[in-house]
Amino acid sequence: MIESWVIDDGDTVPVPPGAVPKALRARVGRGLFETWLTSSSGRSVTFVTNTERAMVVLLDGEGDPGGHAVDPGAEGSSEGFVLSNGQHDKYPAQDTVAIDEAFRIVEHIVSTGSWPEDAHWAVDR
Repeated sequence: MIESWVIDDGDTVPVPPGAVPKALRARVGRGLFETWLTSSSGRSVTFVTNTERAMVVLLDGEGDPGGHAVDPGAEGSSEGFVLSNGQHDKYPAQDTVAIDEAFRIVEHIVSTGSWPEDAHWAVDR
């Protein structure tokens, strides 16, 4: 079975992998800085951005701590991550990636179901 993904905003139409970056950019442009994508197999991807960097998390199911994209060379911290509940978060820069890299990672996950081989990520399990 091929895994399909939907943006978890009430829509039931799967998002084609090539449309993921455009859909995420459009949501950010509308002030929606947190996006969840849910797969037909119950997995999910979380994308949270401050418009420069993004936290990308892949979860195998509800309750799974999953894994997240990392930037081992990044220093300092990044602020301005606004969650849908209004919470403002700050993350170590190494726990986020540049926004264009985040778009690429999410598109790859939606396309293949796994992390890109050349992306760094940390297992949170």
